[in-house]
Amino acid sequence: MKVLIPSPLRSYTRASEVESEGTTVAELLANLERRYPGLRFRMVDEQDAIRPHIRVFVNGEQVFDLLHPLHPADSLQIVQALSGG
Repeated sequence: MKVLIPSPLRSYTRASEVESEGTTVAELLANLERRYPGLRFRMVDEQDAIRPHIRVFVNGEQVFDLLHPLHPADSLQIVQALSGG
């Protein structure tokens, strides 16, 4: 499935869009981690929760649970909030 990568995480993938697979968001992120080491840690904390500054959308709908089911035709978009002053 298509995964859209935000600019701050493209140093891992070297692309704005990658292909990955998994039956849940957690499996998809594990697949991405194998290909792009360090990417998952930037998105998921030590308690296996999506970090507060990361938003994950499946087919345009925000999901909050890493166990959210995925289908091969889905599209996943990762959005990272930026802060500063």
